[in-house]
Amino acid sequence: MIMHNVAKGNNVTSDLRKAILSQTNVNPWLGLLRFFLLGTLVFSLVSLAWMTHDPWIFAVESFLAGFIYFLWLICTHDATHYTLTQWKWFEEIAPRLQSYPMLWPYGIYQELHQLHHGWNGLDFRDPERSQWTQQEYETASIWQQWYVKHQWPIDIFILGAMGLIIKTIVQGVQLRSVRPRLQGKLTMDLVCILLIQGVFLAIAFSVGMMGRYFLLLLILERTIGFFMQIRDHLEHYQMWRKSDNYLLTQLYATRNILVPNWVQWLMGGLPYHGVHHGFPNIPFHRLPEAFDNIQSVLKEHDYPEMTRDKGYFRTAWRLSHQPSLISDTGQVNEG
Repeated sequence: MIMHNVAKGNNVTSDLRKAILSQTNVNPWLGLLRFFLLGTLVFSLVSLAWMTHDPWIFAVESFLAGFIYFLWLICTHDATHYTLTQWKWFEEIAPRLQSYPMLWPYGIYQELHQLHHGWNGLDFRDPERSQWTQQEYETASIWQQWYVKHQWPIDIFILGAMGLIIKTIVQGVQLRSVRPRLQGKLTMDLVCILLIQGVFLAIAFSVGMMGRYFLLLLILERTIGFFMQIRDHLEHYQMWRKSDNYLLTQLYATRNILVPNWVQWLMGGLPYHGVHHGFPNIPFHRLPEAFDNIQSVLKEHDYPEMTRDKGYFRTAWRLSHQPSLISDTGQVNEG
């Protein structure tokens, strides 16, 4: 029986790889269009907010800037896989210029994200695992258990972007022995963030607008963190499971979201996150086509098709009311 499953898994893997082969070509101009369109909107809204004197208009423009900034930062995800443009020099420099102004340690994230792709659904050390295990919960303090029961609202409304930043840095320190390059990335990120923030603070101080700068940074952090935390939880919460082989595990241990095509474009293909995990070399604009091809192959080999939940906020609302744990065997148990 085990040998039969292995053979069956190998056959479907081979056919899946053939089915998506034509979707792996990157069009760099589409990636640049998305990058510069969103980046221009961010700079425009931040500039308008900085120059306005009306506090309400300032708040609205800052919030809109934060939302677009969230979408823009998704380009850094493409860059970790070199699928935004496939220009390595661009995808090493651009995401750092995006990330450091908002204190996001991109270099650390870049390394941890590679571990995440290797460990998702297979190894509890996965740095992007948002769901606690049964064993972790049972050995946790009463306050930690209370946090697990209310994890979604705490992470989204309280911890926000700073929670993700601190978590990333801590994991970067903890996993240095597994990923030695993390040491250099830690140093580079922290030095560059301090330098950039030093420049911004000096400018704000020189024009007597320190208070405005910190308020702008706070609104951006709260807004970006709100949407980032939702996305971070949605992609894998209640999806942890091990399938017949690595590829099938990635397809089934990751959530796909049904959204309009324009949302899929702005989100850089993340609504097809299962496809991305199975084939991270597929660029964002080819993921919908690859999804259909993969579904056909899975059906032909009598494997369940990948599921798609309806909408980000609807799915987030449902999952936030269903706190659950991962058993030691890798099964999801609702709490």
